[in-house]
Amino acid sequence: MTAPSTISASGVTYVSADQSYFDKRGLKRSAGFWGLWGIGIAAVISGDFSGWNFGIGTAGWGGFLVATGLVTVMYFGMLFSIGEMSAAMPHTGGAYSFARAAMGPWGGFVTGLAETVEYVMTTAVVVYFSGQYADSITTALFEVSLPAWVWWLIIYGVFLALNTVGAAISFTFAIVVSIISLLVLVIFAGMAIASSSLDLGALFDIVPDPGQTTFLPHGIGAVFFAMPFAMWLFLGIEELPLAAEEAHTPAKDIPRAGLWGMVTLVVTAAIVVVLNPAVMGSAALGGSGEPLLDGFRTMLPDSDIAAVLSGFALVGLLASTQGIMFAYGRNIYSLSRAGYYPKALSLTGAAKTPWVALLVGGLIGFLALLLVDYGAASAGSIVLNIAVWGAVVAYLLQMASFVVLRRKHPDAARPYVSPVGVPGAVVAGLLALMVFVGVMLNPDYRPAITAIAVVFVGGLALFALWGRKRLILSPEEEYALGGGMGTPGRLLDDPATSGSAPAGRLEELSRG
Repeated sequence: MTAPSTISASGVTYVSADQSYFDKRGLKRSAGFWGLWGIGIAAVISGDFSGWNFGIGTAGWGGFLVATGLVTVMYFGMLFSIGEMSAAMPHTGGAYSFARAAMGPWGGFVTGLAETVEYVMTTAVVVYFSGQYADSITTALFEVSLPAWVWWLIIYGVFLALNTVGAAISFTFAIVVSIISLLVLVIFAGMAIASSSLDLGALFDIVPDPGQTTFLPHGIGAVFFAMPFAMWLFLGIEELPLAAEEAHTPAKDIPRAGLWGMVTLVVTAAIVVVLNPAVMGSAALGGSGEPLLDGFRTMLPDSDIAAVLSGFALVGLLASTQGIMFAYGRNIYSLSRAGYYPKALSLTGAAKTPWVALLVGGLIGFLALLLVDYGAASAGSIVLNIAVWGAVVAYLLQMASFVVLRRKHPDAARPYVSPVGVPGAVVAGLLALMVFVGVMLNPDYRPAITAIAVVFVGGLALFALWGRKRLILSPEEEYALGGGMGTPGRLLDDPATSGSAPAGRLEELSRG
């Protein structure tokens, strides 16, 4: 048997893989613009249904409004930047791919690991809140209540099955549940505007600290601590580059879907941030685990209609389970295909979906919910902060990658160019740094920081000792080794060979 050939570059070693390796790890092109828009909205929309409101408890309504404005600017700047990078590098790797091309294998690994933490933990948070909503509904309508872990198991099981049966079904489902979720929010807005419970003065009903105002009851410093919760209104829309190898025209549709998805989410964020506390009062809303459900209950007291409407609200949470599970599956798949994670995680099977990555990510998220203060009210908040901190690490590194790639490879092919350029990326990166520092300084977030630190130390140690010596020349790695001058999508134009590296390419790069 011939020993596998190897080359060394950038402090890592690539081991050759024959065509059968990539044949077992193929994806299928299934998404157009609407499919990408749907998967992006689905990933985020649960943020309008729960989690964001803790920011009002942290900073008051005015402080949270300021935090939301800053976070909105950050996301627009980031989406323009990743739109440019995704069009130039239409690979499933997404953020890992961008950082790999800009900062080498170590930068790619750290960024990819941060996204793994973000998406696996975000899925866990959504499952946590979905379980709360589902149990409240079944208790109200049928007097049936299940232990939290049973709901988590049911939700994970259903959506793992849905995500493994085929990408086309996943994208179609995402469009449907996204539209239903948006309709629920429109119904809520209409009811709130017409409701006698609506009181804009209730936005400022949190008693201010000594020397503070009703607009900023806990002072300007609390704005920084509220930003992680404001991110919950948009967190996940940046996942779209992970669908590059399953999109029909990724260079065109991913930037466009990201922009219009963000516009959609700004509208829905305005609905909940203004109307939900105006119906309930900011003081009551700030600690609610089911803010939209409680909003319906306030407008429809002693009525089963609130529970029925909240059943539709649950669709929004389940939509995000679908969207974010898609993201962690592709993130783990791409890092595994390139050898950063165990290679078995990138197997796709007959349905051309990364079922192993989906299953393992789901298992990790389920165990995290069991381990992080099982059944307690703080569990959702702690896991949410783990997800947010993983996200801002990935955001910082992606914006740094954008600036480096613009300067390092000014002549690389860029089918889409960010309208805000390097200044937009720098502003987005600085705002992400604000969130990063805010999380670091808040003692309430320290369990999340400790958990992430353990994950990163362990991950870096394993990569240094084992992973970096066994990498595979995946499309992301080939683009990076080619100096960013390759034709975007050259390896991915044919759906039949999506995710494949041509035979002999390892030796060709070695000679080059």
